[in-house]
Amino acid sequence: MAARPRTLPAAAAPVLLGTACAGAAGGVRAGPAVAALAGALALQVAANFVNDVADFEQGTDTAERLGPVRATAAGWLTPRQVWRGAAAAIGVAVLVGSYLTWVAGWPVVAMGSAAVLAAVAYSAGPFPLTRLGVGEPFVMVFFGFVATCGTAWVQAGQVPPAAWWGGLVCGALATAILVVNNTRDHATDRAAGRRTLPARLGRRAGVVELAAFLLLAYAGTVGAVLSGAASGWVLVALATAPLAVRLVRRVAAFEDGPSLNRELARAGQLLLLHSLLMGAGLLL
Repeated sequence: MAARPRTLPAAAAPVLLGTACAGAAGGVRAGPAVAALAGALALQVAANFVNDVADFEQGTDTAERLGPVRATAAGWLTPRQVWRGAAAAIGVAVLVGSYLTWVAGWPVVAMGSAAVLAAVAYSAGPFPLTRLGVGEPFVMVFFGFVATCGTAWVQAGQVPPAAWWGGLVCGALATAILVVNNTRDHATDRAAGRRTLPARLGRRAGVVELAAFLLLAYAGTVGAVLSGAASGWVLVALATAPLAVRLVRRVAAFEDGPSLNRELARAGQLLLLHSLLMGAGLLL
């Protein structure tokens, strides 16, 4: 429960798309691809552990919470145990990063160090990003450009133009997941002093923000073709558009926790499906 397996598609999708970008450029390498996936999953689990324990220690997870039960708040694990779990996950990421540094050089150190810092600072530290309400740009950067372009880099030794577009698409769809989460929690976040857009401006603002990031993702998909970075086959990913429309409508219609939790899972599925279709289009 503390690791939150349902969130892992957000970490896997940009790596899979980045691998497809490397493949389209003629540079797929199995070892670095698997290592990049393992590192991304480890960092996601670490971020989830930190979020679980930090929200408990900051008093954010209360009885009014609409989301799934958190392990620390429920007393299933002690804070010390969860912090140790986070440290272990970061250790796995560092080991994987050491291998990728040997393969691809110093840029991996820079990207990996920043990613570890973001995984912790997202929820913990003196100025947690969740409390400041600036999670969106960090999700865009790390679940989008860093993960997608970084994966292509460690395999192909370059960042193909398609990877930049793929980073934009994955980042926007991953941020949409965050927006669904923030929209669901707008009332409790406001009470806890968090400054997310829905907490400050209400649910309607969250729905508008969700639609905006989804539109950005589909614009990025089309942009990859119009710019010449990818062939028209990439447009097969537009088949997911009805799922995006339904997601916005359902988030706008539902206010109860269980319904919005299901939409949160569907947002993750949308990211994974769109990335897979876009990657398949690149390879075709």
